[in-house]
Amino acid sequence: MAVNRVPVLKRCRSLDLDPVFLGIDKKSTRQSKRANKKMSEYGLQLREKQKAKFIYGVLEKPFRNYYKKAERMNGMVGENLMILLERRLDNVIFRMGLARTRMEARQIVDHKHVLVNGKCVNIPSYLVSAGDSIEIKEKAKDSQRYKDILEVTSARLVPEWLEANQETLSGSVKELPSREAIDVPVDEMLIVELYSK
Repeated sequence: MAVNRVPVLKRCRSLDLDPVFLGIDKKSTRQSKRANKKMSEYGLQLREKQKAKFIYGVLEKPFRNYYKKAERMNGMVGENLMILLERRLDNVIFRMGLARTRMEARQIVDHKHVLVNGKCVNIPSYLVSAGDSIEIKEKAKDSQRYKDILEVTSARLVPEWLEANQETLSGSVKELPSREAIDVPVDEMLIVELYSK
């Protein structure tokens, strides 16, 4: 599997992104070398796409597939794309506060710690639906890892479209997210413009 090994804060600087959106509390004091340079229209569109891919941890080919799927759905393509990305199982685990970062959420799903509607799911890109119940396996609940995670994430706000219970390490999807409920600093219209060329 392809893995991006560029340091996270370096990527955040180059994409002009706050690391908080990745679940990271660190701040970089360095300035990007290209901070004051004027960007072309294509450069702006590409940066928005890279930002969305980086935040959700999706590579180019799956991202393109999400875009094609968003085009086939009813409604606006950009909004559909963001909703599809938000519905990924690894993102939902992160949003519920069961992981510190999306990378960690991905690992938790990979290690078969997650049950969706009582069935074990180990596919991070699994799309959740409204009414799905999600929980951590009984065997994994007592591990020190989740105690450490809850210490860090207990103050994190859970989005309105999700319901989470920190004590039982479980939650459910109340409804599908709307674009207004997604607090990711990505201008999806620029991504649509980029792909529609």
